[in-house]
Amino acid sequence: MKKPSASLRKKNKRERGVALLVTFGLMAVITIAATTYIDRATAQIRVANHNMREVQTTNLCDAGVQAVMLSIWTPFKQSQIFTDMDSNLSGATETNPRAAMTNELPGVGRYAAGVIKMWRPSGDAFSRMVVIRSVGWIDRNFNGVADSGEPRKTVDVTAEFRLARSRVFDYTYFINNYGWMSGFSPTNLIINGDMRSNANFDFINGSGTVNGSVVASINEKLTPAAAGLINAPPVKQTDTSYSATYNSTGTPHRQRMRQPYNPAIHGSIGSPEFEKWRDLVYFSEGTVSGNRIFGAALEDSRGSRSWVNTGGAVTQNMLDPRPTDEVIMPDLRDFGSPTDAADLGGKRFARSKAYEDDKATFGDGTPNPNHKDNPGAQNEFLPNGHPNPDFKGAYVDVWDTSLGRYRRVSSNGVVDGSALLVGTDTNPIRIHGPVAVNGDVAITGHIQGQGTLYTKRNVHIIGSIRYKNPPDFRGSNMQAVENAAEKADFLGLAASESIIMGNTTTFGAYPLNYMTPPFTKPRLDDNGNTIPAYDARQTDSYGIMRYQSLLETNPATRDAYRNLAAGGVNQIDAILYTNFVGGGNVGTAGGGMTLNGTIISRDEAIVTWSLPIRMNYDNRIREREVTRQPLIDLDLPRSPTILRSTWQDKGFRVD
Repeated sequence: MKKPSASLRKKNKRERGVALLVTFGLMAVITIAATTYIDRATAQIRVANHNMREVQTTNLCDAGVQAVMLSIWTPFKQSQIFTDMDSNLSGATETNPRAAMTNELPGVGRYAAGVIKMWRPSGDAFSRMVVIRSVGWIDRNFNGVADSGEPRKTVDVTAEFRLARSRVFDYTYFINNYGWMSGFSPTNLIINGDMRSNANFDFINGSGTVNGSVVASINEKLTPAAAGLINAPPVKQTDTSYSATYNSTGTPHRQRMRQPYNPAIHGSIGSPEFEKWRDLVYFSEGTVSGNRIFGAALEDSRGSRSWVNTGGAVTQNMLDPRPTDEVIMPDLRDFGSPTDAADLGGKRFARSKAYEDDKATFGDGTPNPNHKDNPGAQNEFLPNGHPNPDFKGAYVDVWDTSLGRYRRVSSNGVVDGSALLVGTDTNPIRIHGPVAVNGDVAITGHIQGQGTLYTKRNVHIIGSIRYKNPPDFRGSNMQAVENAAEKADFLGLAASESIIMGNTTTFGAYPLNYMTPPFTKPRLDDNGNTIPAYDARQTDSYGIMRYQSLLETNPATRDAYRNLAAGGVNQIDAILYTNFVGGGNVGTAGGGMTLNGTIISRDEAIVTWSLPIRMNYDNRIREREVTRQPLIDLDLPRSPTILRSTWQDKGFRVD
């Protein structure tokens, strides 16, 4: 073996030194890269953790907001008034929150939330604004307190709780249970307006003419449950035919019909002018505009369809495949005592004080004589003892022939007991505002003024009801039409039991068979409790059958009731709202029957003894938007709604 030379050994040593330096250099580079990577990864982890904690605390805040809103919403939805809300939330501040609650979302963290402010918008009796503050935090030490160093977020949410006009008032005919029309031809039943049922809608043994939409919806609260179907398309007039009917001077009540849609007057579809008129005109060809139906359509659980049926071939065309939904009908059963009824705030009607007319001027700028600040409206009676027709509060007057003047039937807006109200063309019934009647009302004749009668039991329409000054919906200028219609007469009849038409002393199998099960249906309330089907033949707490009138069985009023009821019912100018049955006999003396307004009830049992039957919708009660009042608003029942308007993030912190 040969030994390496000294020069070669020196060379190898130098090479090993260079390799060591290169190795140290590479290790330094790797270390720097690894350190940089770790720093960057750590920063990204910190950012990811920060973001995750912020998302978690945001969700915790939202959970707190939802919990508080639910605690306010549930009793509000059930009571349909602001009394409890005002009592429980008034005085709320940041240092003294109301409706406060705290809870844990297992594995996430905790929240604490409460109302820090509540107020009523100026001039709006049907709204309350609520600010909810919610704090969400990661409770690392599980002590239930947001300690320093624990991630937390604070948000403020503003929500509006509103008693909005229920959509049940958008229809000429609204039935909570099964809707039906039986035995009519296109010429002897004419509906000028929309019809709706919270169940099936059936046209049986022929078809009347429906110039408007027909709506049905699934309803699992009924027994049996309803599939929400329309059994057959009814007959409907074309635009040309409807216009000819509307413009004919021989058409009865044509001034109460909806105008036929005319682009030259009402604007082209989708235009700003069109949006003003769209719900107030008739258009035969159902279409979609602004993401909702315009014109006449068939709407049920199968979707919304346009249709043509002029008595011959029937065609349908799908407009929107989405199924309809149930429209909640407000409940009037809990009417209350005379005191509650007077202020309409102890129960259902969103009033905290006795009614006062707060409309200062009409749409045309003229002053309202009944306004609460009008000096002439302060006293219920004039110096001579006669009732003041300009009184700011609610009242109802009838002409007393023995006195030769009007007599005020109510006191502070309340009738203690039952009332027989009779008006003539010369001396009409005078009404103003919401009047509570702690018994029955039997009513017939002419009406003057604008008001609503709420009865603890029944409303009995024993003869025709006609406005002394009816509205006229004709005209090409909407403002001019509405200015005149706003001052025209208006009557609401709202019964916490039923609205019965005709002479009850002559009722037999018809209409009573339609006022008893199985035709009437049981249903579930919002809490799942069964409300039995209405049975007209049941004896109630007054000791008479439910369809009978307290005025019919009272010896003091029995003869007058029977004499007035003998003439029959041929016309009803009113908005009818009943918690159970709307039914009875109409047209018994010939001449058919016309309803200018709407009927809203759980079950419908009207039997017509002469023809034709006409229905014309009174669009003055329609609410154009959730926050826009209808043309005439007289404390008719409303539906609770909630709108979340703002979400203010107060910041995420880790101290």
